[in-house]
Amino acid sequence: MSAALAQALGAVREGRLLPYLGPEVAGLGGAIASPEALCTEIEASVRVPKRAQGNLWSAAQFVESRRFRATLEVIIRQAFAEPTKPNPVHDWIARVQPPLVVDAWYDAGLLEACRAAGGAWGLVQGVSRNGEWAEIWHRAYDAAGTLVGEADPGWPMLVYKPHGVALPGHSFLISDSDYVEVLTEIDIQTPIPEEVQNRRTGRGFLFLGCRFDDQMLRTYARQIAKRSGGGHVAVIAGELTRMERLFLEELGIERIDLPLAAVVEALGAEVAGV
Repeated sequence: MSAALAQALGAVREGRLLPYLGPEVAGLGGAIASPEALCTEIEASVRVPKRAQGNLWSAAQFVESRRFRATLEVIIRQAFAEPTKPNPVHDWIARVQPPLVVDAWYDAGLLEACRAAGGAWGLVQGVSRNGEWAEIWHRAYDAAGTLVGEADPGWPMLVYKPHGVALPGHSFLISDSDYVEVLTEIDIQTPIPEEVQNRRTGRGFLFLGCRFDDQMLRTYARQIAKRSGGGHVAVIAGELTRMERLFLEELGIERIDLPLAAVVEALGAEVAGV
C-alpha cells in the first residue's frame, strides 16, 4: 500500500481528515458513476438540443423547462432505483464513523450502508427550491429517516449530501435553475448547513472518486472546503486537466496518483488484518 494513502486513511479513522466522496465511489456499488453517464440516461428518455448534449445540468434544465419538473424527477429517480451491491468504501465509512462525510452524488448507497451498520448518525441534504415558497436550502433527517428541524451536534456522524438524494420523498438539485440561487449565496456559505461548517473546522478532506473537470463540482468542493483545517488529500489517477491542476493548487490539495481500486485494496487488507 502507498504510504501516503495509508496515512490518509489513518487520518480519517482518527477524525483528522473527512471523506469527500465523488460519483466514482457510487460506481463501486454499481450505481451511475459520472455526470456524463447520468446525462446519457436523461438523453435516452428525452431528446435534448445539441447545445445541451453531454452537459448534465443543461440537459436537466431542458427537460425541466419543456417536460416539467415531475418528468425530470422520474428520470433521475429511475436512474438510481436499481439495488446496488455492497460498496467497500461506503461500508468502511459506516464502520469508522468520521464526524462528517460529504457525499457529493445522488445515490443512496452510503445511507443504506449506515443503516445496515446501525449506530447514531444523521443526514443533512441540499434541496431544490423548485416549488418551494420558503427560503430553504437543506433538510435534516435522523438515522431512522425522520425529518428533524436541524442536524444534531450530538450525532457521532453526519452525512452531508449537498446535491440531495434521488429517493422518493427527498429532493435534489440538478438543473441549472436549481443552482442559480445556491451559487449566488454559496460564497457567503448560506446554503451550507451550520453543523457542516462546525464539523469541518480544524479538519481537512480526503477526496475519493472525485474529478474536478466540471465547474459545478469544483464550485461545491471549493466552498465546502472553505474555512476548513486544510491539509486536503485527493486520490486521483492519471492525467489531470489544466483546470484540475489549478484547482488542486488553489486548495493546497496533495494528490495521490492512484486509482480508486487502490483504496478498495487497502480497505480490504485492513478488514483482513493485513
